[in-house]
Amino acid sequence: MTSNLQADDNELSEDSDLYEHHRFVVDPGQGLLRIDKYLGYKLEKTSRNRIQKAIEAESVKVNGKPVKSNYRVKPLDVITLVFAHPPHENLLLPEQMTLHIIFEDEHVLVVNKPAGLVVHPGHGNYTGTLVNGLLWHLQHLPVSSHPQAGKYDEMRPGLVHRIDKDTSGVMVIAKNEFAMTHLARQFFERTIQRNYLALVWGDPANDNGLINAAIGRDKRDRKGMAVYENDPDAKHAITHYTVVERLRFVSVIRCKLETGRTHQIRVHMKHVGHPLFNDPVYGGTRIIKGMDTAKYKQFVQNCFALLPGQALHAATLGFQHPTSGNQLFFEVPLPDNFLQLINKWRNYTHALHN
Repeated sequence: MTSNLQADDNELSEDSDLYEHHRFVVDPGQGLLRIDKYLGYKLEKTSRNRIQKAIEAESVKVNGKPVKSNYRVKPLDVITLVFAHPPHENLLLPEQMTLHIIFEDEHVLVVNKPAGLVVHPGHGNYTGTLVNGLLWHLQHLPVSSHPQAGKYDEMRPGLVHRIDKDTSGVMVIAKNEFAMTHLARQFFERTIQRNYLALVWGDPANDNGLINAAIGRDKRDRKGMAVYENDPDAKHAITHYTVVERLRFVSVIRCKLETGRTHQIRVHMKHVGHPLFNDPVYGGTRIIKGMDTAKYKQFVQNCFALLPGQALHAATLGFQHPTSGNQLFFEVPLPDNFLQLINKWRNYTHALHN
């Protein structure tokens, strides 16, 4: 029994290492076989339970449509599935911390992440991350709140997306494997609604814009990303933006992601000449627009001090609940220091006009 297995890397997002995508084309000579058994043969290292959870979450599709476990595969069926990767248990150490939880039930948890908090343990950040705090929170919930009371080992924070350390805003976290797989599919299929607010340098020419520019790893600085027009390794990326408020030398914009590449908004806005204010990686810590006076330079430095890191906030998040099927939508306000930064520019702009 042979099949064609491929992952369409050009369609994967910045969070693609949080889940895996498989695609099989059933052999012409394949006899009728239940899909759960077929996938068990094809994915020998994957447990039957994990396959069943993916089928229940409608993350297994045949010819583009979800199927049940008893579906019998036929020759030339195209089977696709998305699995969420489980957390790296060796990196997960529970730590008590204050979390701003805005929604929680037995399947998902939605938080408002502050700027400066790393999301997941990794090289150089094995403690003090959001996941460390989430693990402590889940382990200390009352037993009655768990769908399988007492089975704390099945409660764990499952990441299906990220936001950068210095970006604030709303995130959803799965609390069990079913929810992880269901949410991973939504991110993979781009049905998640995500909008960001940003303060950028300059005054965009148009009120609305679309940036269609492929993004790849920066060849000069492997820690960053860059736009490449003719690089086969660069990934298709589209950002829509709307100018919310013009403040002469800076502007407040709203961004909607059509794709979700690493640092997408930051890279795209730099590409069009409007890097995010105080972005240390993509040119936002230089004074790009304004006056060549000591007073103005000091004003900008005071603004930088008010909001360390790039001025970017994940303002809204919408997704389908894994079990109820209801569409949930969450909106979190700008952090106080971000609001203070905008007000500082408003006052400065008003003073210039008077």
